[in-house]
Amino acid sequence: MARRPANRFVCQSCGAVFPKWSGRCDACGAWNSIVEETVEPTATGGTNARRRTGARINLVGLAGDTPPPPRIETHIGELDRVLGGGLVPASVVLVGGDPGIGKSTLLLQGACALARAGRKVMYISGEEAVDQIRMRARRLGLEAPTLELAAAINVADIVATLEAEKDLALVVIDSIQTMWMETVESAPGTVSQVRACAFELIRLAKQRGFSLILVGHVTKEGALAGPRVLEHMVDAVMYFEGDRGHQFRILRAAKNRFGATDEIGVFAMTDQGLEEVPNPSALFLAERRGHIAGSAVFAGMEGTRPVLLEVQALLSPKAGDGGARRAVVGWETGRLNMLLAVLEARCGIKLNAMDVHLNIAGGLRVGEPAADMAVAAALVSAATGQPTSAGSVYFGEVGLSGEVRQVSQPDTRLKEAHKLGFEQAFLPRRIARGNRKPSAPDGLVLHEIGHLGDLVSLFTGAMEEAEA
Repeated sequence: MARRPANRFVCQSCGAVFPKWSGRCDACGAWNSIVEETVEPTATGGTNARRRTGARINLVGLAGDTPPPPRIETHIGELDRVLGGGLVPASVVLVGGDPGIGKSTLLLQGACALARAGRKVMYISGEEAVDQIRMRARRLGLEAPTLELAAAINVADIVATLEAEKDLALVVIDSIQTMWMETVESAPGTVSQVRACAFELIRLAKQRGFSLILVGHVTKEGALAGPRVLEHMVDAVMYFEGDRGHQFRILRAAKNRFGATDEIGVFAMTDQGLEEVPNPSALFLAERRGHIAGSAVFAGMEGTRPVLLEVQALLSPKAGDGGARRAVVGWETGRLNMLLAVLEARCGIKLNAMDVHLNIAGGLRVGEPAADMAVAAALVSAATGQPTSAGSVYFGEVGLSGEVRQVSQPDTRLKEAHKLGFEQAFLPRRIARGNRKPSAPDGLVLHEIGHLGDLVSLFTGAMEEAEA
């Protein structure tokens, strides 16, 4: 006897399944994300149905030489850097980002570059018509007569088309949330549709050996929309970050089975599309003004690339009887609160009656703890009114007792600072045995800071000298 279709309630944020609807998902905490979906029963044989006997799989030892996977260069250096050297055949890459941030522009530029290099590339859009894609290409000055375009959302039609093509190098699906399968009884963009469509496209990419790039939407929190299982199905997950008020765009890898996950690619949005930024430090500091209280330069690391950024802090008396405001752009609010507590408890800098505004200039988001000392220098500079030296950089992690801890790759940070003309560097003091002293380039003076109080005394001492 055939079973009737069953209904279930699925969270569109995390994919959790519930027997009935509720306003809040108990698994991920999202509100109004549970949607009713229809599940078609699968055909099963009777008790006498013949079962398929599994075949024995081949096992190999751990020892052995495996050559690195071949790479297909996209001819966009910043994109190849994040991918780990280029696209890997039969790999699947998921690209997410806010609407209008430049995902389609970047992928169209990469597809055109590959097509001009003689590769067979197919760009399939479920959100735009072919004429719209052509208009964007003409506006950006892109020329690739061999690039094949299509506007479709039916996965069965897309699979049939791809199966008939030979020597495909790259297929771009923009976006996976618009794809639809007739066998799944739910609307496009739901968990069931996204999972089924992605599985079918990934299966075909692995079978035929072409690289597949899926564009994904993101939620208000910045995470990829749809079930988290989609991130586990692909080989690489990349986020395209940036603020529409800034020209810079950051391509960051969150997962990469064929490369590092801490590399970033920096682009600048122009009227000619996205342009690569090979030296982001010089561009981030191009508009910096020296001798301003509340400003400090942080020598950071993004993967293997050193990046120098300006940290800006502004203090103002709090308004009203409520608590002081903490406004942060580009850094963690919790880390700022911790640093303010350390400055008050360990260094005597009281800022609890002040509104604190912190900004990482340029639109880049900093996540490494090495930015603690640069943020502290900007805060103390703003509190004392003493500007930092225009030729100084800062890096070091600050602990709860006020100690400044070691960070990774100090030599690389110092070389980048010296290349851009900086004269002084404030870095953690070597305390543990075996710590090698960083090699300072000629002309760069190193100042080792063991406790945050030592850094504060530099500003308070300069303030007392100015008053005297």
